[in-house]
Amino acid sequence: MKKVLVVEDDTAIKTLLKYNLEQDGYQTTTSSDGQVGYELALNNEYDFILLDVMLPNLDGLEITKRLRQEKVMTPILIITARDQELDKIIGLELGADDYLTKPFSPREVIARLKAISRRITPKEVTPTLKADKQTLFKYPDFTVDLERVKVMVKDQTVALTPKEFELLAYFIKRPGRVLSREKLLNGVWGYDYVGQTRMIDMHVSHLREKLEPDPKKPKYIETLRGFGYRFNGEPDD
Repeated sequence: MKKVLVVEDDTAIKTLLKYNLEQDGYQTTTSSDGQVGYELALNNEYDFILLDVMLPNLDGLEITKRLRQEKVMTPILIITARDQELDKIIGLELGADDYLTKPFSPREVIARLKAISRRITPKEVTPTLKADKQTLFKYPDFTVDLERVKVMVKDQTVALTPKEFELLAYFIKRPGRVLSREKLLNGVWGYDYVGQTRMIDMHVSHLREKLEPDPKKPKYIETLRGFGYRFNGEPDD
Protein backbone atom coordinates (compact mmCIF):
# COMPACT_ATOMS: atom_id res chain seq x y z
CA MET A 1 0.00 0.00 0.00
CA LYS A 2 1.42 3.36 -1.03
CA LYS A 3 1.83 5.98 1.67
CA VAL A 4 0.90 9.64 1.27
CA LEU A 5 1.67 12.56 3.57
CA VAL A 6 -0.80 15.45 3.30
CA VAL A 7 0.29 18.73 4.92
CA GLU A 8 -2.66 21.10 4.65
CA ASP A 9 -4.11 23.51 7.24
CA ASP A 10 -7.53 23.83 5.59
CA THR A 11 -9.56 21.24 7.50
CA ALA A 12 -12.12 20.72 4.73
CA ILE A 13 -9.47 20.14 2.04
CA LYS A 14 -7.40 17.91 4.31
CA THR A 15 -10.42 15.79 5.21
CA LEU A 16 -11.50 15.53 1.58
CA LEU A 17 -8.02 14.45 0.47
CA LYS A 18 -7.65 11.91 3.26
CA TYR A 19 -11.06 10.33 2.57
CA ASN A 20 -10.59 10.03 -1.19
CA LEU A 21 -7.00 8.82 -0.98
CA GLU A 22 -7.93 6.12 1.51
CA GLN A 23 -10.91 5.13 -0.63
CA ASP A 24 -8.45 4.61 -3.48
CA GLY A 25 -6.18 2.43 -1.34
CA TYR A 26 -3.55 4.90 -0.12
CA GLN A 27 -2.38 4.93 3.48
CA THR A 28 -2.68 8.61 4.39
CA THR A 29 -1.03 10.65 7.15
CA THR A 30 -2.08 14.27 7.64
CA SER A 31 -0.79 17.35 9.41
CA SER A 32 -1.99 20.95 9.67
CA ASP A 33 1.36 22.32 10.86
CA GLY A 34 4.32 22.98 8.60
CA GLN A 35 7.01 22.14 11.15
CA VAL A 36 5.29 18.89 12.12
CA GLY A 37 4.81 18.02 8.46
CA TYR A 38 8.47 18.63 7.75
CA GLU A 39 9.55 16.36 10.61
CA LEU A 40 7.16 13.64 9.45
CA ALA A 41 8.54 13.81 5.91
CA LEU A 42 12.12 13.84 7.16
CA ASN A 43 11.80 10.92 9.56
CA ASN A 44 9.38 8.62 7.75
CA GLU A 45 9.15 7.02 4.34
CA TYR A 46 6.31 8.10 2.05
CA ASP A 47 5.61 7.52 -1.61
CA PHE A 48 4.16 11.03 -2.10
CA ILE A 49 3.90 14.32 -0.25
CA LEU A 50 1.04 16.76 -0.85
CA LEU A 51 2.18 20.10 0.50
CA ASP A 52 0.21 23.33 0.82
CA VAL A 53 2.20 26.52 0.36
CA MET A 54 0.56 28.53 3.14
CA LEU A 55 1.14 26.68 6.42
CA PRO A 56 1.66 27.73 10.04
CA ASN A 57 5.21 27.67 11.47
CA LEU A 58 6.91 26.53 8.26
CA ASP A 59 5.59 27.21 4.76
CA GLY A 60 5.48 24.64 1.98
CA LEU A 61 8.24 26.21 -0.07
CA GLU A 62 10.67 26.15 2.85
CA ILE A 63 9.71 22.54 3.59
CA THR A 64 10.43 21.60 -0.03
CA LYS A 65 13.80 23.37 0.08
CA ARG A 66 14.84 21.70 3.34
CA LEU A 67 13.74 18.23 2.26
CA ARG A 68 15.73 18.45 -0.97
CA GLN A 69 18.75 19.73 0.94
CA GLU A 70 18.43 16.67 3.19
CA LYS A 71 18.34 14.47 0.06
CA VAL A 72 14.73 13.44 0.64
CA MET A 73 13.64 12.75 -2.96
CA THR A 74 10.03 11.74 -2.28
CA PRO A 75 7.79 13.20 -5.01
CA ILE A 76 6.29 16.49 -3.80
CA LEU A 77 3.08 18.03 -5.13
CA ILE A 78 2.76 21.69 -4.16
CA ILE A 79 -0.79 22.93 -3.48
CA THR A 80 -1.34 26.59 -4.34
CA ALA A 81 -4.18 29.06 -4.63
CA ARG A 82 -5.19 30.13 -8.11
CA ASP A 83 -3.37 33.48 -7.86
CA GLN A 84 -0.09 32.09 -6.49
CA GLU A 85 1.74 31.76 -9.80
CA LEU A 86 5.05 32.79 -8.26
CA ASP A 87 4.74 30.10 -5.60
CA LYS A 88 4.26 27.46 -8.30
CA ILE A 89 7.41 28.59 -10.08
CA ILE A 90 9.48 28.81 -6.90
CA GLY A 91 8.20 25.44 -5.72
CA LEU A 92 9.30 23.75 -8.94
CA GLU A 93 12.65 25.51 -8.83
CA LEU A 94 13.19 24.25 -5.28
CA GLY A 95 12.58 20.66 -6.37
CA ALA A 96 8.84 20.00 -6.28
CA ASP A 97 7.71 17.54 -8.94
CA ASP A 98 4.29 18.95 -9.70
CA TYR A 99 1.66 21.33 -8.41
CA LEU A 100 -2.08 21.46 -7.87
CA THR A 101 -4.12 24.65 -8.05
CA LYS A 102 -7.10 25.14 -5.75
CA PRO A 103 -9.87 24.30 -6.27
CA PHE A 104 -9.09 20.80 -7.51
CA SER A 105 -11.00 17.53 -7.59
CA PRO A 106 -9.91 14.42 -5.68
CA ARG A 107 -9.94 12.57 -9.00
CA GLU A 108 -7.30 14.97 -10.34
CA VAL A 109 -5.11 14.41 -7.28
CA ILE A 110 -5.26 10.64 -7.66
CA ALA A 111 -4.55 10.92 -11.40
CA ARG A 112 -1.43 12.94 -10.62
CA LEU A 113 -0.23 10.40 -8.09
CA LYS A 114 -0.76 7.52 -10.47
CA ALA A 115 1.12 9.36 -13.20
CA ILE A 116 4.07 9.96 -10.87
CA SER A 117 4.01 6.38 -9.62
CA ARG A 118 4.90 5.09 -13.08
CA ARG A 119 8.58 4.88 -12.28
CA ILE A 120 11.16 4.50 -14.99
CA THR A 121 12.09 0.88 -15.69
CA PRO A 122 13.90 -0.47 -18.75
CA LYS A 123 10.61 -1.85 -20.11
CA GLU A 124 8.69 1.38 -19.51
CA VAL A 125 11.06 3.65 -21.42
CA THR A 126 9.59 3.34 -24.92
CA PRO A 127 10.65 -0.24 -25.74
CA THR A 128 10.24 0.28 -29.50
CA LEU A 129 13.03 2.85 -29.67
CA LYS A 130 16.70 2.25 -30.39
CA ALA A 131 18.67 0.63 -27.55
CA ASP A 132 15.44 -0.40 -25.84
CA LYS A 133 17.24 -3.08 -23.84
CA GLN A 134 20.08 -0.82 -22.79
CA THR A 135 19.91 0.37 -19.19
CA LEU A 136 23.39 1.85 -18.65
CA PHE A 137 24.36 4.99 -20.57
CA LYS A 138 27.89 6.37 -20.22
CA TYR A 139 28.69 9.86 -21.52
CA PRO A 140 31.95 11.79 -21.23
CA ASP A 141 30.62 13.84 -18.32
CA PHE A 142 28.07 11.61 -16.58
CA THR A 143 26.60 8.11 -16.39
CA VAL A 144 22.92 7.15 -16.18
CA ASP A 145 21.81 3.77 -14.85
CA LEU A 146 18.10 3.33 -15.57
CA GLU A 147 17.80 0.01 -13.78
CA ARG A 148 19.29 1.31 -10.53
CA VAL A 149 17.79 4.81 -10.98
CA LYS A 150 21.21 6.33 -10.48
CA VAL A 151 23.18 9.20 -12.04
CA MET A 152 26.92 9.69 -11.54
CA VAL A 153 29.01 12.78 -12.31
CA LYS A 154 32.77 12.41 -11.80
CA ASP A 155 32.26 9.30 -9.66
CA GLN A 156 29.82 11.15 -7.41
CA THR A 157 26.14 10.27 -7.17
CA VAL A 158 23.90 13.15 -8.20
CA ALA A 159 20.51 13.46 -6.51
CA LEU A 160 17.70 13.94 -9.03
CA THR A 161 14.04 14.28 -8.18
CA PRO A 162 11.84 11.54 -9.67
CA LYS A 163 10.59 13.86 -12.39
CA GLU A 164 14.10 15.06 -13.25
CA PHE A 165 15.18 11.45 -13.64
CA GLU A 166 12.17 10.59 -15.79
CA LEU A 167 12.81 13.62 -18.00
CA LEU A 168 16.49 12.70 -18.38
CA ALA A 169 15.56 9.10 -19.26
CA TYR A 170 13.08 10.38 -21.84
CA PHE A 171 15.83 12.48 -23.42
CA ILE A 172 18.53 9.81 -23.52
CA LYS A 173 16.19 7.31 -25.19
CA ARG A 174 15.61 9.83 -27.99
CA PRO A 175 19.04 11.21 -28.95
CA GLY A 176 19.06 13.74 -31.76
CA ARG A 177 15.29 14.12 -31.88
CA VAL A 178 13.65 17.52 -31.61
CA LEU A 179 11.15 17.30 -28.75
CA SER A 180 8.57 20.01 -28.22
CA ARG A 181 7.65 21.08 -24.72
CA GLU A 182 4.16 19.68 -25.25
CA LYS A 183 5.64 16.32 -26.28
CA LEU A 184 7.82 16.25 -23.18
CA LEU A 185 4.92 17.16 -20.91
CA ASN A 186 2.76 14.41 -22.33
CA GLY A 187 5.55 11.84 -22.39
CA VAL A 188 6.97 12.47 -18.91
CA TRP A 189 4.01 13.72 -16.89
CA GLY A 190 1.68 11.25 -18.54
CA TYR A 191 -1.23 13.48 -19.48
CA ASP A 192 -2.03 16.91 -20.89
CA TYR A 193 -0.66 19.99 -19.13
CA VAL A 194 -1.95 22.66 -21.48
CA GLY A 195 -0.10 25.93 -21.02
CA GLN A 196 2.35 24.56 -18.44
CA THR A 197 5.47 24.56 -20.60
CA ARG A 198 7.33 26.60 -17.99
CA MET A 199 7.45 23.40 -15.95
CA ILE A 200 9.62 21.78 -18.63
CA ASP A 201 11.97 24.75 -18.82
CA MET A 202 12.58 24.66 -15.08
CA HIS A 203 13.23 20.92 -14.99
CA VAL A 204 15.62 21.22 -17.94
CA SER A 205 17.41 24.03 -16.11
CA HIS A 206 17.79 21.79 -13.06
CA LEU A 207 19.21 18.95 -15.17
CA ARG A 208 21.71 21.29 -16.79
CA GLU A 209 22.87 22.59 -13.42
CA LYS A 210 23.44 19.04 -12.21
CA LEU A 211 24.88 17.42 -15.36
CA GLU A 212 26.31 19.93 -17.81
CA PRO A 213 29.99 20.97 -17.46
CA ASP A 214 28.86 24.53 -18.29
CA PRO A 215 25.11 24.93 -17.70
CA LYS A 216 25.12 28.33 -19.44
CA LYS A 217 26.52 26.69 -22.58
CA PRO A 218 24.86 23.26 -22.55
CA LYS A 219 26.22 20.62 -24.89
CA TYR A 220 23.84 17.79 -24.02
CA ILE A 221 20.38 19.35 -23.69
CA GLU A 222 20.16 21.90 -26.47
CA THR A 223 17.44 24.54 -26.74
CA LEU A 224 15.93 24.98 -30.19
CA ARG A 225 14.06 28.27 -30.05
CA GLY A 226 10.51 27.92 -31.24
CA PHE A 227 10.73 24.12 -31.36
CA GLY A 228 11.77 22.71 -27.97
CA TYR A 229 14.82 20.69 -26.93
CA ARG A 230 17.21 18.13 -28.36
CA PHE A 231 19.48 15.72 -26.50
CA ASN A 232 22.86 15.51 -28.23
CA GLY A 233 24.60 12.85 -26.17
CA GLU A 234 25.70 9.54 -27.68
CA PRO A 235 26.65 6.94 -25.06
CA ASP A 236 30.05 5.28 -25.12
CA ASP A 237 30.11 1.67 -26.28
